[in-house]
Amino acid sequence: MKYTKEEVLQYVREEDVKFIRLAFCDIYGKQKNISVMPGELPRAFADGIAFDASAIRGFGDETHSDLMLHPDPATLAVLPWRPEHGRVIRMFCTITYPDGRAFECDTRSILIRAVEDAKKCGVAFDFGPELEFYLFRLDEHGNRTDTPYDDAGYMDIAPEDKGENIRREVCLMLEQMGIRPESSHHEEGPGQNEIDFRYSDALTAADQTQTFQTVVKTVAGINGLWADFTPKPLKDKAGNGFHINISARSGTGEVPLDPIIAGILKWIPDMTAFLNPCQASYERAGRNKAPSYISWSAENRSQLLRVPAAVYEQRRAELRSPDPTANPYLAFALLIYAGLYGVRHGLTPPPAADINFFTAESEVLAGFQRLPATLDEAIAVMKESGFIREHLPRQLIELYGRKLHSFG
Repeated sequence: MKYTKEEVLQYVREEDVKFIRLAFCDIYGKQKNISVMPGELPRAFADGIAFDASAIRGFGDETHSDLMLHPDPATLAVLPWRPEHGRVIRMFCTITYPDGRAFECDTRSILIRAVEDAKKCGVAFDFGPELEFYLFRLDEHGNRTDTPYDDAGYMDIAPEDKGENIRREVCLMLEQMGIRPESSHHEEGPGQNEIDFRYSDALTAADQTQTFQTVVKTVAGINGLWADFTPKPLKDKAGNGFHINISARSGTGEVPLDPIIAGILKWIPDMTAFLNPCQASYERAGRNKAPSYISWSAENRSQLLRVPAAVYEQRRAELRSPDPTANPYLAFALLIYAGLYGVRHGLTPPPAADINFFTAESEVLAGFQRLPATLDEAIAVMKESGFIREHLPRQLIELYGRKLHSFG
């Protein structure tokens, strides 16, 4: 259910809500929030709530520190792990300057603009995120260890799979927050898990991706565990992927996947610094089903883009290179613009590459373009990209190019 401002105010009055968390993220996708009391909510809707942005990465310095949070009433959700009496709710926000101008580095607003640009072309994109994560034990002081919660493997069951109760709690909490989980299972690595939720429009999917990581970390903490979404938590084990399923609609029905695939393949090198934004991202590539070549085919999981077996509205393209350290708002915005480029220019993808890229001979691989192999290479490509400069603000590009190296 998507609420209006009036419905949110009524809900707060009638449901014993005592705290409202206004959520947003920094340019790298790390979620932040400020809590306000119910009496401040009308002012938040009317004028926004000021906060000191100088301490938020990418948001400026002490000379221009004030920004305003504007809650989106459609994103109202109760935090089910908080007490029922004196409830806590959360809404995602857009960010402006005090004079009402949009804040350039508000990545949620960047995605909103991408959605609107696609709408002007008669196209609406849907995204289905799939995020993998590890569960690690904590020591006696509550600090994270490198000991996985279990030693189970891909789709194992209890008792080897100790994560099933964690996944169950996560799924139940997601349902309470209006998110529809579709499936969950143990992944390939020890203590590694995956929970998939139903596809939705781009902005909803990005908000849900943020919510999902918060819920997983919260449930893990309640159970005395640490949830790790980094690309390569264990050096010799499978990395964590952020597989992104993409489809598109128009007023007359489904938009063909071919031009969308072609557009993404064309611009994927330019986007890689945003889809894989830390040093560890490039330790994951090229192994354990994480692609390193620019290719596509049906079903083949060694490909960058694959078209899973599906029919009707479930037909989609799955991008397999991103990892969970990507900011979902930026990732989805860039994928929309790349897909739109393919649609506008009537692009067709190259022939499907029906080979296993993890076992193919070097002479076969030599016929395919590689993704950027290091963070430095990805940043260099990004900085020279007219596609990136067209769709992202200069300030954000400069910050990504300058500060990504601090990401692990």
